[in-house]
This record gives sequence, structure tokens and C-alpha cells, in this order.
Amino acid sequence: MGLLSNRVERSEIRPGDHIYTWRAVYAYSHHGIYVGGSKVVHFTRKKEIESSDSSDSTSSLISEIPSECQTFPDCGFQLPNSGVVLTCLDCFLRNGSLYCFEYGVPSAVFLAKLRGGTCTIAESDPPEVVVHRAMYLLQNGFGNYDMFEKNCEDFALYCKTGLLPVEEPGIGTSGQASSAIGVPLAALLSTPFKLLAAGPLGMATVTAGMYCAGRYITDIGVRKDVAKVEVEKLSSHPGFRLIEDEESVNKRSEKPKTLLPMKRKRER
Repeated sequence: MGLLSNRVERSEIRPGDHIYTWRAVYAYSHHGIYVGGSKVVHFTRKKEIESSDSSDSTSSLISEIPSECQTFPDCGFQLPNSGVVLTCLDCFLRNGSLYCFEYGVPSAVFLAKLRGGTCTIAESDPPEVVVHRAMYLLQNGFGNYDMFEKNCEDFALYCKTGLLPVEEPGIGTSGQASSAIGVPLAALLSTPFKLLAAGPLGMATVTAGMYCAGRYITDIGVRKDVAKVEVEKLSSHPGFRLIEDEESVNKRSEKPKTLLPMKRKRER
């Protein structure tokens, strides 16, 4: 258990683990659920959005779909109009280090973490339940991707806990998003207190305190506006629309694409 995050080896992870890796020199992290067999289910932009918004400056940051994998033929499996994708662990990591998201941490440990999006006070559900949610959402979608309201960490947190905001969220359950918003917000809200603080050290202490308090009250394990939602009933939850539009209904008559066993290609 590190102060910044919890780095692990590949041999340490198990099906149902919430894993992540840092991108762009620790600027942000990408999250997913390890389902076994060197496979990871994670959430990104939909195929249509990625292709149509290729000129968007944020598209390269948000898209996590591998172009081609030489090791696993099914790597990058993704249904049309869905942002949930199945990739191999190598493509998920992109040569980055592997980290495991921590659940059920004490409040003191949570507050001691320097970055959000690495742990939560909430408890995880059993691994088999977590894997079931991830695989169900791979076949049914998780709605539209939103960097602040419904991102890859929100997806992994839901798979692990089944918890979602009762009302349509303005801010999702992601600790990473809360931290991104919390830093400038803490600086703004603590301005009146800074006037009473003596010197730069006092100002920094007040801002840090506001930041930690903001992270704590928005953690999914502390919030009072969240409730368990069964994955099979997710389509009726506010803000979620699974893949049940006319286009997907028509595709049911077509031969479905099946998931192939993810076996390494035999070297010649």
C-alpha cells in the first residue's frame, strides 16, 4: 500500500480486481476490471464518437481501444454503439506499470493518499459478482462516456460495488474526477480562510485541508446519495441507456460476433 498508489505485479492480480495504470506521466489514470486469462474489461469512448471526433484534442486521451493486437485475436472486442471494450492486459497497460485499486481502506489511509482515484472507503462485492457485472456490461453497454460524470473509474467502481448515485449525477463516483475538480475548488473556497492564515505555510495548510475534505465527502463509501443497482436493471436508472436502440435490435437478426478464446499465437 503506497502513499501515492498501490503498484502490484501481474502475478498478484486475480479475476474481479479493479486495476489501473497511469498515463501521460501521471497526468491521469485508466481503470478497468481484470476478468482473468490476461483479459481486462474497461470503459472508453464509443467507436462512432472516436472516429467522428478524431480532431478533438481530448480524443487521444480518452480513447483506449487498441488498433491491432498481435498476441490476442479478440483484443479490442467492442459492440457497436458501446464504450465497453475487452482487451488484453498488455494493450490495457500500454507498457505502463500495473496498479490495484484498494477497497475498504480506513478513513485515515484514504485522507493520507496524495491523489484521488487510487482507493475508496467502500467495500468490494465478491469477485464472481464483479466479473459478472463487467461481462454483462461488455454485452449491453454502460451508456455514454463522460470525463466527469461517467468515466472508466466510474465503470470499475460500479462493477466492484454496484453503487450508483440515486439521481442523475452531476459528478460521478470517480475519485479522479473529484480530485481534478477539488483542487481549484479548494483553492477558491479557502480564499477567505487564507486571509486569516499567517504566511504561505498557513495558506497551503488551509487549501490542503479543504482538498482532503472535498475528496472524503465525495467518496462513494461515504456519500448518502448512492444505492445498489442490479446490473440487469441498469437500463432503467437515470442517466443510463444500454444498447437497446433500433440499430442494435436490427443487428440481433445478424450472426452475432462471438468471443474467441484468448490464446497466444503459436510461434513458428
